[in-house]
Amino acid sequence: MLWRRALRAGGRAPCRALRVSARAPSAMPAWVIDRYGCNEALRFTRDMGLPAIRFPNEVVIKVHAASLNPIDLSMRSGYGATALNMKRDPLKLKSEETEFPLTLGRDVSGVVMECGLSVSYFKPGDEVWAAIPPWKQGTLSEFVVASGNEVSFKPKSLSHTEAASLPYVGLTAWSAVHQVGGLNQSNCSGKRVLILGASGGVGTFAVQLVKAWGAHVTAVCSHDASALMKKLGADDVIDYKSGNLEEQLKALPLFDFILDNVGGSTEKWALNLLKKWSGATYVTLVTPFLINMDKLGVADGMLRTGVTIGSKTVKHLCKGVHYRWAFFMPSGPNLDEIAELVDSGKIQPVIDQVFTFSEVPKAFMKLEGGHARGKTVIDVISRK
Repeated sequence: MLWRRALRAGGRAPCRALRVSARAPSAMPAWVIDRYGCNEALRFTRDMGLPAIRFPNEVVIKVHAASLNPIDLSMRSGYGATALNMKRDPLKLKSEETEFPLTLGRDVSGVVMECGLSVSYFKPGDEVWAAIPPWKQGTLSEFVVASGNEVSFKPKSLSHTEAASLPYVGLTAWSAVHQVGGLNQSNCSGKRVLILGASGGVGTFAVQLVKAWGAHVTAVCSHDASALMKKLGADDVIDYKSGNLEEQLKALPLFDFILDNVGGSTEKWALNLLKKWSGATYVTLVTPFLINMDKLGVADGMLRTGVTIGSKTVKHLCKGVHYRWAFFMPSGPNLDEIAELVDSGKIQPVIDQVFTFSEVPKAFMKLEGGHARGKTVIDVISRK
């Protein structure tokens, strides 16, 4: 790269191609996997190649903090590899036939180092946050590349460690509640919202989001998370361990919206808790899309997925309720709106534990143990 050679020689990077801040190394530290598997697959290296800007809308970010999500555990084990590899190289143009070494981690809070030609909203030195799509190299590294439209200015009220806990879960909840579920600040007031699996990263964000929009929120979690749910604004908290959950929820008035972070058998009865023929909506984040493609291949997996979602949508529509799937969607503009909510005090980060960069395997083990109350965050710039 011309700009790297120029920087090493003490010269100036060619402004015609990139806007950069000084950075000279040719390799960086990162946590990677060279195969799919358990925690033993994680490997620390100081020789991961520096990310390069390949498109004019990209930026390089120096990672100050990252965080882990359940998708990182799944990707470490190979979940979604068929679909993600197709997205990484849809035309099979790459000479290498492997995605390895693969860096995990989706959340980043850090500082812009370089900008492509068409990036006008950011400049080197800006403090930003983002959620990197799972088909791209992740954030458990010193630097990461993101598209400019995936990036937003970090909330001024948060540190990098705090900010790194929010982008992926925030955008996932935003997708489910707003883009798929249709709720917003103007129509949410007074609506009864049920959140299943409320104490995880997506759940804690969703509770705060719909409460900020004026909803009546019922949160389902275990007893030891009840105080947290009340602190975040939940009106009713149901302990799923204290008895038959379905019966406990049936004793309450019907709901206008349900967000399901749990899936499994819950889907069989949860839709019966919605108000019929009123526009009430059930949205689940637990879908078979990537599993179908892993098992059946791209074509058959997409066909099976289409049949499944189509049949369930029609089935429940005939019963007077809407059935939807939701997915994480990267979006800088949506992060802008989330940042406003954070800086206004309506949404706060919920962090379970912070690990240093050298403790990434321990962080994965913590997440794998389950029952987290918020997010597992990695302080990347710490060298302890």
